[in-house]
Amino acid sequence: MLDKKNKLQNWLKEKEIDVAFVTSTDNVFYLSGFHSNPHERLLGLMTFQEGESILICPKMEIEEARHAGWNEEIIGYTDIEDPWEFIQAAVKKRGFTIRQAAIEKEHMNVERYEKLQATFSSPQLFSVEEVLRELRMVKSEDEMKLIREACKLADFAIEVGVSEIKEGKTEMDILAAIEFELKKKGVNQMAFSTMVLTGANAASPHGTPGQTKIQKGDLVLFDLGVVYNGYCSDITRTVAFHDISEKQHEIYNTVLKAELAAVAATKPGKTAAEIDLTARNIIREAGYGEYFPHRLGHGLGISVHEYPSMTETNELVMKEGMVFTIEPGIYVPSVAGVRIEDDVLVTKDGCEILTQYPKELQIIK
Repeated sequence: MLDKKNKLQNWLKEKEIDVAFVTSTDNVFYLSGFHSNPHERLLGLMTFQEGESILICPKMEIEEARHAGWNEEIIGYTDIEDPWEFIQAAVKKRGFTIRQAAIEKEHMNVERYEKLQATFSSPQLFSVEEVLRELRMVKSEDEMKLIREACKLADFAIEVGVSEIKEGKTEMDILAAIEFELKKKGVNQMAFSTMVLTGANAASPHGTPGQTKIQKGDLVLFDLGVVYNGYCSDITRTVAFHDISEKQHEIYNTVLKAELAAVAATKPGKTAAEIDLTARNIIREAGYGEYFPHRLGHGLGISVHEYPSMTETNELVMKEGMVFTIEPGIYVPSVAGVRIEDDVLVTKDGCEILTQYPKELQIIK
């Protein structure tokens, strides 16, 4: 945590900004090691150019923050107290004057913006998102250990899902079995709402599982992720239930070819655009370009969707230690929906595939 704090403080000095006031759950966790879901209550972390940071959280969570390893100042407040009064007093006690503040502009709501302005006499505001994205984009060894464990659990979840496929079972039947088995392994949070989609539903990239029953000739798409000690995984696999059509085979093989090519293209020095286009051009050349409507992937870490966005227009250069998804898909209504997704780590001379469940087409009978 100290290294992250030092980097943020160096950025504040370089930009001549008095304080960074971070308020999102994920970024507070990244900088402090303390994870909280305070609902409507204020959660925040104030980091100054020098000295101790201040963690702001509900009073009932102070012990949890200490248990998480936070050993600097904490402002705790009850539901009938105004945390902004305590914040103002704590800053005044240190003798600080806040003329410039860096905030998460994408996260802070208008009410809190007005409170901040009133508390510190309308400081000039800057965005702290860019530096935090840069810091979070390259993972440490400790972070990678957690992501690898999350990926192992995701592989296990797909294995459970595939083993549950039987004619007449509903999407929700299989989803429930997956999450039940994960709970037995101690998983208390999914990275996002688990998707099990069959038949025509699989052709909706962000479909909603329901009571649709699996039938022979269906493709079944699984998209899920697991949170392990604060870090996420994200995997998609598509399998066939009994024999599928020649067109469905063609679509599956095209997606697989695109996914494998994008993984092979991933290494330091490549841009996000180059990796995206490696997969996208294969799908376009096969005649399915219009049926691949989303980006190739996204960064992965504390949030399931992080920086960078792997698009054909993003010229960001890949660096060792970056983690992101590669997930091309083809979705043809009334014909087939196929997506194959892996989590990858950029290494010194290539990439490591973190999700290991097989990708070759499985036909379940």
